[in-house]
Amino acid sequence: MSLPEQFAPADLANRAILITGASGGFGRALAIECARAGASVILAGRNGAKLDSLYDEIASLGAPQPAIVQLDLASATAVDYDRLSDTIGREFGRLDGLVHAAALLGDRTPLEQYDVPTWCRVMHVNLTAPFILTQVLLPNLRKSPDASVIFVSSGVARTPRAYWGAYGVSKAGLEALRAILAQELEGEENLRINSVNPGRMRTAMRAAAYPAEDPSTLPEPASLTGPFLYLLGGRSRGIDGQYFDAQ
Repeated sequence: MSLPEQFAPADLANRAILITGASGGFGRALAIECARAGASVILAGRNGAKLDSLYDEIASLGAPQPAIVQLDLASATAVDYDRLSDTIGREFGRLDGLVHAAALLGDRTPLEQYDVPTWCRVMHVNLTAPFILTQVLLPNLRKSPDASVIFVSSGVARTPRAYWGAYGVSKAGLEALRAILAQELEGEENLRINSVNPGRMRTAMRAAAYPAEDPSTLPEPASLTGPFLYLLGGRSRGIDGQYFDAQ
């Protein structure tokens, strides 16, 4: 299934959308574009200073007032997740969109030599935390007449490659999570679950993975947000349980 190449900004007006990993990289770019499109963006990330800076940038656009949730997915407890759910319910009344953009790269080493603590941390942030967050926020998503959950995927999720370690395994697991969740919720027409692989882009994670690559040859993250904006908006209602490549 293909997505339209053009996306109407008005699609996200009056929608409350939570984006993890909003303090940098693709998550930050998507948060800005969602705000431009009229969404009330809930900025989730672990770096408070970067979230504050992003908040100010969005406010300067004249977009709806965003909200900040400082949340370290590597160490968040049940209390932290429950507090987030309660805050969203109290401040917004519902959740219309959830984008899992936070991720750790981990080591680029053979599995035989992979550091076990690093493996556990990457798997938790990239796979277990999105599962927990989605589960905890389902009551808020169900209050929306049209809720969209998007998992940020990767090419290594479908085509495993040597030396991608915990990152590759976690992204493959995320695709299984997306597929299972979509099947389990298929009877709920107001809930849809999809994943999008933004592809190669100019981010710090990409630079760490490919240090010899010329960043000027890569697209900016903001140029790859279109499919996400479309899937978060009402015109994509009915698209469920799908995987898409942004490039």
